Amino acid sequence: MGIRIVPITVIINLNLPNENIFLLLQLILLPDLMLGARNFTPDLKEQIAAAVASLHQGDIVAFPTETVYGLGADISHPQAIQKIFAIKNRPPDHPLIVHFARLAELEFWAEDVPEAAHILARHFWPGPLTLILPKSKHIPYSVTGGQDTVGLRIPRHPIALKLLEELGSHKAIAAPSANRFGFVSPTSAEHVRKEFGNHIDIILDGGSCEVGLESTIVSCIDEEIAVLRPGGIQISSIENILKQKVLVQSYGSSIRTSGSLASHYATATPLEVCHGESLFLRLTTLQQQEIRTAIIIRSAHKDFIQNTKHKFHYVLMANDPAEFGRNLYATLRKLDNGDFQKILVEAPPDNPEWLAISDRLRRASHSFHQ
Repeated sequence: MGIRIVPITVIINLNLPNENIFLLLQLILLPDLMLGARNFTPDLKEQIAAAVASLHQGDIVAFPTETVYGLGADISHPQAIQKIFAIKNRPPDHPLIVHFARLAELEFWAEDVPEAAHILARHFWPGPLTLILPKSKHIPYSVTGGQDTVGLRIPRHPIALKLLEELGSHKAIAAPSANRFGFVSPTSAEHVRKEFGNHIDIILDGGSCEVGLESTIVSCIDEEIAVLRPGGIQISSIENILKQKVLVQSYGSSIRTSGSLASHYATATPLEVCHGESLFLRLTTLQQQEIRTAIIIRSAHKDFIQNTKHKFHYVLMANDPAEFGRNLYATLRKLDNGDFQKILVEAPPDNPEWLAISDRLRRASHSFHQ
């Protein structure tokens, strides 16, 4: 990786405010640090070039991010945006997140950006954070679901960044997760292939997603900072950077955002979330009813599993929230494709580190609890 050497004295002598110096350094170093972080083979470069050409022509492509795989369209092509909604069977008022590559273009895509949003962007981008801001004239209403606000993000995955960089200056990709609306998000290229088959011509394969859960969505509207969806960035990290408490508003916000419906991230197989001992009591009941059941439990219960006399299919997941989240969707998809009539999941611990996982499981099990 060849990092450009820039004399710091030159930057200091420009007599810029500290935040502008930070931005200038990021603009200089980001392409090398992020795009050079992956060894792009000639074949991969060719695939990315083909994806860029396809986007320019008004087609859609699937691509990896550090959170989940996205189904993307150049926001300047209305027919491509419409195709995303059609192929996903997505309601037209459910907004898409806009992905772009250059922090300097934040105020091209948004208006009246508050200082808190600048602070969060400088600290967490590229990364799994989506900022809700007043949209600029460059964002079509078809992307925002008719709202005057837009969700913006710079992803961290090197393939996503390379794709966005190659797309060009002042260009962006609107992209939801690459799956049927309301169901489990994909965390590998194979998930996307099984989901859509030949309906997507180009699927860029970046391996398994590093985070495995969607981005944290933070609203910066009307000077009020609110988390509308917990995700890949912990709320405590946001509060530490802003040096203030933030509102957590996962339900009931007037701003529509991706993944905000009560029922979402669902498996086709009915899913239930059970707390503590009720998990095994529920499993016993289902076995007596001869309902084929799989359960997801955390490694903290390894001893119980080894000593129990019950015979059942189980998946032992990590007791670490980051690792659990990284593997959750892949595990749900695998069980959903199995010969089961019910999926039971042990409820996550009731603490902030597990908030995003609790949110996904609560929405995934919504139809059962109605």
